Amino acid sequence: MANFTTHIAVGTVVSGGLATLTLAADVIAPENLIAVTLAGVLGSVLPDIDLKDSRPSRALFSGLAIFLSFCVLFAVAYKYSIAEMWLLWLGSFVLFRYGGEAVFHRFSYHRGIWHSILAGLLFWFLTAIVFKQVLGRHEGVAWLAGGFLFVGYITHLILDEISSVDVMDTRFKASFGSALKLYDGRKPGDSAIVAILAALLFTMTPPAKPFVDGITSRELWAGLQQRLLPQEKWFGLVSSVEEFVSKPETDASGFATGSVERQSESAVDSHQPSSPNDQP
Repeated sequence: MANFTTHIAVGTVVSGGLATLTLAADVIAPENLIAVTLAGVLGSVLPDIDLKDSRPSRALFSGLAIFLSFCVLFAVAYKYSIAEMWLLWLGSFVLFRYGGEAVFHRFSYHRGIWHSILAGLLFWFLTAIVFKQVLGRHEGVAWLAGGFLFVGYITHLILDEISSVDVMDTRFKASFGSALKLYDGRKPGDSAIVAILAALLFTMTPPAKPFVDGITSRELWAGLQQRLLPQEKWFGLVSSVEEFVSKPETDASGFATGSVERQSESAVDSHQPSSPNDQP
């Protein structure tokens, strides 16, 4: 499989490319674009959550433990003393960080259900919910963040499949086909559980209409097409190809060459011989 550095690098490039298109389309505010782009980068390493003792797995469970432990702390803020709240916060952090990770890896294996399109959809829906319900972002931004994460997720799976092909020996490795798959056929029970969770999360997602209307807008795609290439000069210095091609060539005397202009009607009339009736 591709290593962590490769996944981060390629995921950042892909997310940056999507962010450029989103910025050019002017559909969300720049401060939201930063969070959405980071979601894409996170998605590019998220499938390796099932790899025990990996950096993505440790980072994800650490972040999840911090988030959940603070949720516990805020829930009991006015019920217990400071010392008791410290114990609850620390205890919940250790429970989620190490207990949750141990249970997760006990029932999962590398390139299992988490290396599948189904799992990517689950994380898309979960991201949309977090952006809307926890971060308080607009519905369209929430779905866009989930979309960025899903693209990063699929990018990871594609890279793993590419690394499963030995180009020099022109053969497929034993791991080929285990990363980019719709679901995990080896563990149908795991696939069924993830499918049920994805369906439940989908019912909790914010309305998708603003997101769908935005990405299917003709004005959006027309604007992107118009801004794809510079209209005049690249960076204000180099002439564009269209300008170079459309500019007529001139000879040494300064007259345009390479095209024949249609004579105006007045010019044609002035060269026509006069009729006999017009003779004085």
